Amino acid sequence: MSTLTTNQTKWKEYEKGAFRFFFIYFVLQALPLDWKYFGNLFRIQWGSLNFGDIFYISRYTPQFISGASTPGTWGIGTLADWALIAGIALIGAIIWSLRDKKSENYNNLYYWLRVILRYRLAIGIIAYGFIKFFPLQSPLPSLSNLNTSYGDFNRWKLFSLSLGIVPGYESFLGLVEIVVGILLLFRKTTTFGAVIILVFTGNVFISNIAYDGGEAIYALYLISIALFLTVYDAQRIYNLVALRKPTSPNTVKVSLSGQWRTSRLVLKSLFIFFFVFLYGYKTYAAYHHDIYQYPKAKGLAGVAGLYNVSDFKVNNKQLPYSQTDTSRWNDIVFEKWNTISIGSLKRYKADTAVTEEISRNDNDRSYELDGTTGRAYYSYTADTVKQILLLKNRNSNYKADQFALHYTRPANGTIILTGIDHNRDSIYVQLDRINKKYLLQEAAQGRSKALKL
Repeated sequence: MSTLTTNQTKWKEYEKGAFRFFFIYFVLQALPLDWKYFGNLFRIQWGSLNFGDIFYISRYTPQFISGASTPGTWGIGTLADWALIAGIALIGAIIWSLRDKKSENYNNLYYWLRVILRYRLAIGIIAYGFIKFFPLQSPLPSLSNLNTSYGDFNRWKLFSLSLGIVPGYESFLGLVEIVVGILLLFRKTTTFGAVIILVFTGNVFISNIAYDGGEAIYALYLISIALFLTVYDAQRIYNLVALRKPTSPNTVKVSLSGQWRTSRLVLKSLFIFFFVFLYGYKTYAAYHHDIYQYPKAKGLAGVAGLYNVSDFKVNNKQLPYSQTDTSRWNDIVFEKWNTISIGSLKRYKADTAVTEEISRNDNDRSYELDGTTGRAYYSYTADTVKQILLLKNRNSNYKADQFALHYTRPANGTIILTGIDHNRDSIYVQLDRINKKYLLQEAAQGRSKALKL
């Protein structure tokens, strides 16, 4: 059984009323009471568990309104969901107050609510920590990104690319989140961890707003939990730090005995194993074998690189290079994976992911083209016997853009493409490889080293 040792102080009426509201509100926000959550759990391939599965389990927040039209999908609750939960909490607090006139305090419930929120906040922050520590969230820019004009990216993509070019710094940010998450798993270090989250995740919240990121609401969700946990020791911290008065530590302590003590140790150990060690191992393996932001399927052997379009014909009519012709291709990039990007003066409607998404399916991995209008991105399947490339536009706004091209390689560094494009026009394209050097790579040794480009 368990007993709680604490100062049995009598709470003021407004304190009891506020607690009743926040207890119901945070229980609904933190515990998986949304039926869609359990529906998603049943869809997980537990025999081949992916780190993305654990990520979604950790990140999910109730979607009583926002997710109603998309059952079976993971997601993040919106402010509309928050409003509904707050309304339920208010009604519940009023009924609770009318029915409970005798309780002098809710120390026991307060303690266990803090336990629930500590663990909920811990897995939420650790989930993002590992995909930064092993630089997966913002990987190094693709070759296509390096050959896209700065002004053709939106603010979110520029932020992500800027983080991706400094993987050491990204790993440091992830380490901070992991350490803070672990601090939350222990009662004595909870407040310290919660204060750090207020500062660290507060910056994440502001950056999502400034750079048009899609997870400002989720960052605010984590901040709200951290703020609630911090309030517990706020007065003691103020007395100690600001007033420099002698301050007693909190005396709330749970004492478990017998099977309750054993059950607590077992559950906590399983929790830490699943959300820390197993998740950490899975992200480590993904970093070395499958960076989820980019497709996994390999591209045509020996062609990865940047190519100048030296000759371009449409219906046997040659189109010279022009600074105004939006139909002419100017350059092509073959990635190491099965993506071709075509650079031209034409601008495309940006395909932008709203939130962090982790997918096993290559067709859903859109990071390389998200947030940019300057290039057309195609996934391709290569028939190396017939020497045919089957191309499909990866931008969800251009799903009908599909065609096939025959390819030949008459000389080293030269590729000839012929066929019918999506406009039903006959095209002829000669590509000449450019051995381009990139300052980003040449300057990898630091600013004090000599550079040659």
